[in-house]
Amino acid sequence: MSMSSTDKGLLTPDNCAVIFLDQQPELLCGVANGDRRVLLDNLQLLAKAARIFGVPVILTAVESKGFSGEIAPQLLELFPDQKPIERSSMNAWDNPAFVAAVKSTGRRNFLLAALWSEACLAFPALQMLEEGYGVYAVKDASRGTNPAAQETALRRVEQAGGVSVTALQVLLEFQRDWGRPEHREEVRAIVRERCGRDGAEARRPARGAHKAAAGRQRKRSQRMVQRKEINR
Repeated sequence: MSMSSTDKGLLTPDNCAVIFLDQQPELLCGVANGDRRVLLDNLQLLAKAARIFGVPVILTAVESKGFSGEIAPQLLELFPDQKPIERSSMNAWDNPAFVAAVKSTGRRNFLLAALWSEACLAFPALQMLEEGYGVYAVKDASRGTNPAAQETALRRVEQAGGVSVTALQVLLEFQRDWGRPEHREEVRAIVRERCGRDGAEARRPARGAHKAAAGRQRKRSQRMVQRKEINR
C-alpha cells in the first residue's frame, strides 16, 4: 500500500471508499461469532460515517434472489438511491461490474465490511491488495461463520498487507479534529449514542461504591454512639 494514497497513513473522506459486501439476512443467520445486534449496530455506524462525510459507497449482494436474500434494510434505508451490484461469485473481484464500480470511485483505499469473512471479505481483499489497493477490513462490521473463521480470515488479509479497523475508529478518523465544525455535531451525536450506555454502566459501580462507603460510615458512627452510651 502506498503511503502517498493516504494522509501520512491516515484515512480521510477524500482518499477512501466503503464497500458493503453481502450484508444479507441468510448470511447473517450463519454467523456464530459475536452478537448479531452488535454487528448490525456497527454496520449502521460505518454506513452513517460514510454518508455524513460523503464517502463513496458500493453495495453488493451475492445470489440475493436464490439464496441470501436482499441486503439488510438498515443499509438500504441509508442509501435509497443506490442499487446493489448482484453477483453469483463469492469473490466480488470476479464480477466485472464490481471491479468497474471500484475503479469509478477514483479512490485507492477501500474499507470492506462483509459476511462471511472467510470468503466474501478475504477473497476480494486479497486480490485488491494484489492490484495495489489499500484494503481496510472493518472487523466489527464483518463476521465469519465461527470465531476461528473470522480470526483466520483477518490474519490472512493482514499478512497480505491489509489493515484491520473498527467502525467507530473510521468515524473518528474521518472527523479527526473536533475543531472542524462541518460534521462535528453529527459525529458527537453518534459517539454519545454509542458510548452513552457504556458510560452510564461505568458510573453505576462508582455510585454503588459511594453508597456502600456511606453505609459503612453510618455503621461506624452508630457503633461509636453505642460505646459512648455504654461508658456513661
